Amino acid sequence: MKVVEVAAGLIYREGRYLIARRGPGVHLAGFWEFPGGKREEDETLEACLRRELFEELGIQIDVPIPFQVVRHEYAEKIVELHFFHCKLETGQAAAIDCAEIRWVWPHELGDFEFPPADRPVIEALRRQNLRQTL
Repeated sequence: MKVVEVAAGLIYREGRYLIARRGPGVHLAGFWEFPGGKREEDETLEACLRRELFEELGIQIDVPIPFQVVRHEYAEKIVELHFFHCKLETGQAAAIDCAEIRWVWPHELGDFEFPPADRPVIEALRRQNLRQTL
């Protein structure tokens, strides 16, 4: 089965994470996600993340820091998601190639419907935030 590598940004600003809702007509349409996209054959995961965030949101980020890798098997493909912590460097995030965007607190992430592959990362972020607030 085909493995699709994806880079996703955990974009953090003033205590909140940027999430995006997938548009109609795409795989997992309507679900919320951490923005990013598929790696092209000739690029690194970091370059992929920078390109996707600029195309989807019109932003540029600082140096992405690897956070977690999640491998998830769907009926038609295996997705290997590489999550990176990053901060907004330039630009104002806008929903260019997604249905909607929001800045949410870590404890609010559970209020949104994410694909199954994102759930381990959401739990890790919520635990990390809980430790920081204790």
